[in-house]
Amino acid sequence: MDSALPIPRFFAIILTMTTISPALQTHGRPLASVDPQIAALIKKEEERQETNLELIASENIASLAVRQAMMSVLTDKYAEGYPGRRYYGGCEVVDEVEALAIERVKALYGAEHANVQPHSGASANMAAYMAFLKPGDTIMAMNLAHGGHLTHGSPVNFSGQLYNVVPYGVREDTEVIDYDELRKLAHEHKPKFIVSGATAYPRAIDFETFGKIAEEVGAIHMCDMAHYSGLIAAGVYPSPIPHAHIVTSTTHKSIRGPRGGMILCRQELAKEIDKTVFPGIQGGPLMHIIAAKAVCFHEAAQLEFREYATQVKLNAAAFAAALTAEGFRCVSGGTDSHLILVDLRPFQVTGKATQIILESVNITTNRNSIPFDPEKPFVTSGVRLGTPAITTRGMGMKEMTEIASLIARTLKAREDEAALAQIKREVVELARRFPIHES
Repeated sequence: MDSALPIPRFFAIILTMTTISPALQTHGRPLASVDPQIAALIKKEEERQETNLELIASENIASLAVRQAMMSVLTDKYAEGYPGRRYYGGCEVVDEVEALAIERVKALYGAEHANVQPHSGASANMAAYMAFLKPGDTIMAMNLAHGGHLTHGSPVNFSGQLYNVVPYGVREDTEVIDYDELRKLAHEHKPKFIVSGATAYPRAIDFETFGKIAEEVGAIHMCDMAHYSGLIAAGVYPSPIPHAHIVTSTTHKSIRGPRGGMILCRQELAKEIDKTVFPGIQGGPLMHIIAAKAVCFHEAAQLEFREYATQVKLNAAAFAAALTAEGFRCVSGGTDSHLILVDLRPFQVTGKATQIILESVNITTNRNSIPFDPEKPFVTSGVRLGTPAITTRGMGMKEMTEIASLIARTLKAREDEAALAQIKREVVELARRFPIHES
């Protein structure tokens, strides 16, 4: 009697097959055929973007070329390591891709060294800290309540949990950075890192003064330029590169690339930065995203991008002036960048309520604390507004005045459903005049 176990009929059939049945192949089929639910949701998001006014300062609209690079076959390639020093074979092409991204971003900003592998701005900041700091070391960074970022020392973030954070802030009378306080705190606490850059600070930052103060106390000056990177690339906002040892950034926001991060630094710090990114905190790089970053850096080097970034600033200034004319109070009195921080107390409404009511009329914003805010961070007295996305759509200063009026009318009519319905129709009509995607 044969003691071998019988082969189940299904596996017996599989063993006789020399090729996979076409019925089992989904590899070459389009998304709508393979997964109609996700395809429908993507289409729904596309329609939302087309009919909404995107005023979130950290959002933008990537170009078709950037999106095509992101969906390329480069997503299939594992490439742990760096160009010429990989742990996998078959990396000769992706080596060229990454090398091109590195050379382009160095030329764009005038940097000595670049690492384009960080998956996000947060991971770029983590790598910069971990390369030179030990848990318990002291860093100075902007007070989150005055415009700083989560990774600049929030107690719920790794930065606030690992390091001793001394916050600096803005003056109550001018709402601009108090550089005298910054110098005093630096000499008192002798931090190892001084972090410049912000996420909700509308004015120009004096990176030269940051650099001088860091030099006075023997600290490393790290700038997180994520919000301002596109304006800096275009030369319409001060550059931290001559004054900072390390500069981190996202590659979306005002530079209009794919979601991701990068680190620029002086050559003498390059080795520590690179080995902290890989193998320190990340594994294989996202080569399709690095390719899209290379495209973004190429686009940002063109004259058209400088014209775009100039218009972003002009639009922000016009928007701030129009909001002021409508009765709002702009923190610090205006803006030198792409973003505006608006105090809503003249309208007797919170940031949370404003975000919700504006979303009901297809205007997308985010609530944000203002300096010395009496409200809790989840409620806030302000909203943060930005012009990168609407400028990408082709809107100009005329539209900024129109949008300011729509926002004011919405808040004044927040209990009037008929009025809100009319405002929503006007918002959609305005958005439709500036389409995002080719039909």
